[in-house]
Amino acid sequence: MNVVDLLLEPLAYEFMSRALLTALVASVVCALLSCWLVLIGWSLMGDAVSHAVLPGVVIAYAFGLPFALGAVVFGFLAVALIGVVRDTSRVKEDAAIGIVFTTLFALGLVLISVIPSQTDLAHIIFGNLLGVSRADLVQVVALGAVVLVVVLVKRRDLTLYAFDPTHAHTIGLNPRLLGATLLGLLALTSVVALQAVGVVLVVAMLIIPGATAYLLTDRFGRMLVIAPVVAAGCAVVGLYASYYLDTASGATIVLAQGVVFALVYLVGPRRGVLTRWVLARARSSRVRRA
Repeated sequence: MNVVDLLLEPLAYEFMSRALLTALVASVVCALLSCWLVLIGWSLMGDAVSHAVLPGVVIAYAFGLPFALGAVVFGFLAVALIGVVRDTSRVKEDAAIGIVFTTLFALGLVLISVIPSQTDLAHIIFGNLLGVSRADLVQVVALGAVVLVVVLVKRRDLTLYAFDPTHAHTIGLNPRLLGATLLGLLALTSVVALQAVGVVLVVAMLIIPGATAYLLTDRFGRMLVIAPVVAAGCAVVGLYASYYLDTASGATIVLAQGVVFALVYLVGPRRGVLTRWVLARARSSRVRRA
């Protein structure tokens, strides 16, 4: 069997084609947003929102509604609750995030245990990329398109807010509104990635691509190109690897992203740990010879 056959064989199955398209959309959308999350330092917020949508998903299934609807409602509810606890008490933001997301996640687990459902809700926790239906795919593409349009339209304002919110305020922008926009996009993006990797691993897709790109370049514009390209490549490699190795597809995609980050961290062209060590030893040798 040659390389072309290896690439085409999985696509002969319709569920694999849907899984590949879903993985690509989720990876690219998550990667774009991860650039801002990494710069602002909102990694914990991504973890919080991705877990807090679980009760919304369970309730939506119980009433026969699209799971995306419940997830979006609880995603925005989590963001609002975190803001209320932070702004109206002595509790700091990291503690408010921990309280809200663990409570809502626990609520979701409780609802799973008491609400009968024909759907295996464990797939929401760990993902069910190979079980994506056409209706699920339409939801993922529609929500992903909304996120991409907002990100492209507000790119300059969001970037200025990430680097210097004070300057953004002085030129007439509303930092609170921009922050709320990013949190809203975070909630929608978490829903997009749920079908691919589940609530447990969504945070990986929201952080790793941006962190990888951050190690490779100092220019934000390049980050917005590198992160989606890396994420899309990992989605393809991870899905094909899961097909031939018979492993969990969502987890394999995240593992591929983790391996790429580890390689960049160790042997990246500018900031790789081993790269800097080798260059330092080379400079030291030249100095001794001189």
